[in-house]
Amino acid sequence: MQLKPAATAMDGDGDGVRSHVKVIESARRRLRWPFDGVVRFLGLAFTLVAAVVVGVDNESKILSVTITKSLPPIHFYASAKWQYMSAFKYFVVSNCIACAYAAVSLVYSVKTRGQKDDPMRSLLLISFDLIMVGLLFSADGAAAAIGVIGRDGNSHMHWIKVCGFFEGYCHHFTAALVISIAGSVMFLCLVVLSVLNLHKK
Repeated sequence: MQLKPAATAMDGDGDGVRSHVKVIESARRRLRWPFDGVVRFLGLAFTLVAAVVVGVDNESKILSVTITKSLPPIHFYASAKWQYMSAFKYFVVSNCIACAYAAVSLVYSVKTRGQKDDPMRSLLLISFDLIMVGLLFSADGAAAAIGVIGRDGNSHMHWIKVCGFFEGYCHHFTAALVISIAGSVMFLCLVVLSVLNLHKK
């Protein structure tokens, strides 16, 4: 007869501990989700702006080139567009893919924010986030390399400084590149956040 109250008390304590753990896990999910949602939204916004800025960026001018001092300068019409360079195409497409993925993952994150964490779902999100990190950083690196050549030229290859003629185009592209790098960092933060979440379990 004396054992029953003790067992009951023990069971009550166990239920209290389990309830306390559930409250902590629920509070942790509520605390973690806003960060995940905000970072995904920022990744979406940055990649969207970068793709749009480069997509609409173009500049056309009538340029004059002097071959020799004894000959009059030659005038010709030239334009700068992102479609003319494969690296810039890769940049725009990569940012569009990352933007679309960020939108889908944001909607998915909103719908599942109150549900219990699923390790397989978390691993799947980490995998896709990591793919976006690699895709964006590779596109940013390729575009930055072409941008440096456009700004400084290459005397060994006899490539002229294109940005000396199309300053507005280069300034807009530089801004888009910085924004895209910020978007890459957002996806990297998502990977780090997810890894830390798995490590705490």
